[in-house]
Amino acid sequence: MATNTIKQRPLSSQTSPDPTSDTGLKLTSPEPHPAGAVKHGALRETLQIVLIGLYFFISAVSVHGAQFIGSPLYFINRDWYYAYMAMTKQSFGILVTSMTYWWSPTLIRISGDASVRGQLRKGADGRFESAFPFRMILIANHQIYTDWLYLWWTAYSNAPQTMHGHVYIILKESLKYIPVIGPAMVFYGFIFMSRKWGNDEPRLRYRLQKLNSRHSRPMSGGSIQSSAGKPSLDPMWLMIFPEGTNLSNNGRKGSAKWAEKSDQPDLRHALLPRSTGLQFCLQELKPSVDWVYDCTIAYEGIATGQFGQDIFTLRSTYFQGRPPKSVNMYWRRFWVGDIPVGDKDAFDKWLLERWREKDELLEQYVQTGRFPADEGSDSLITNGNGAAGKGAAAAGSGYIETEVRPRQPLEFLQIFSPVAATVLLINVIWKLWAIFGHAKMRAAAAS
Repeated sequence: MATNTIKQRPLSSQTSPDPTSDTGLKLTSPEPHPAGAVKHGALRETLQIVLIGLYFFISAVSVHGAQFIGSPLYFINRDWYYAYMAMTKQSFGILVTSMTYWWSPTLIRISGDASVRGQLRKGADGRFESAFPFRMILIANHQIYTDWLYLWWTAYSNAPQTMHGHVYIILKESLKYIPVIGPAMVFYGFIFMSRKWGNDEPRLRYRLQKLNSRHSRPMSGGSIQSSAGKPSLDPMWLMIFPEGTNLSNNGRKGSAKWAEKSDQPDLRHALLPRSTGLQFCLQELKPSVDWVYDCTIAYEGIATGQFGQDIFTLRSTYFQGRPPKSVNMYWRRFWVGDIPVGDKDAFDKWLLERWREKDELLEQYVQTGRFPADEGSDSLITNGNGAAGKGAAAAGSGYIETEVRPRQPLEFLQIFSPVAATVLLINVIWKLWAIFGHAKMRAAAAS
């Protein structure tokens, strides 16, 4: 795709002469929020903060507590340890899905090109279902911190094999030190990068070797079981943001500086990607991964030159009732065998071409409010007897419109079940100990 001339980032507010003022200058009012006015008053917003904070904190502590409960399995049976941690990872996927459904509902519009035809569907209940493979590398542009949330939800929505227990993310090392969340991500096997390749290469190689290992037990979350008990590869969605950071003013400056240094035009709606980490992952995982899936994400209401992190903040999105009016996802995939992973220059060129295509997709979205769609795609899923289920999308429309929604209303209770079961077990053991202790004391007294 051809690239267009880079547009200068417009200012969100300007000063203009005002002959009626003493200073000759008048400040214009800020641009309206793309999601509209604040929907909650001060009291409701405070209540939202308390409810969301309590739910997230209690859930996160429960998930982390469940990880500690299962940690001794590491010294007993590694296979069952990884299966157990996959179950706790599912709990976190349910947590972010339920939080978004309750407090930040928004329209999700999904489309793709011909390479993912038949893999994007809308079920009879209105929920989105992807049919992606159980092992892949997932790359995406990085608009806002919530990007990973919607990608994790995609893993949650995968069918027939859910993948929200098998997501692995490459992150900045500083995130490892966030209380509760950081240690939990270590348990999850997430990969932390310091952005110093000399330090990152050995730890990345070690983690990728783990992801390439085979196990001989059934994995949690509907994994593929090996036939005749033979070891098989574990499910894995390795999530990478090649831009290295989300789109922001600092990121924009860094991308422009690199563009000038490398004598190439910068992108308008994304940052120039970094190739080293992704190429290394492909080289290490190529024997066990066939596809790279690419998602281009756009949030409705972000104008050219604006940054989503400044508009759709945590407060705006979850506390004030102003999430994006729509989150748009465009999917495509690439056969690993067609990617020049063994040639540094050729791989740099390949990745840059994909990102320039992505920039054109984002430009189309800015101009039209839609990504393109493969009109030959089948977004219809039947109810099992060949008839279209109620609420199923019409085949051939190319677009799927849905929402982030749990499968069952009470599914969130799974988050607390390991800790709750452990507490109940300890309580029973304690009471039995007390009963036997009192019986022993009475027997001793009687004698």
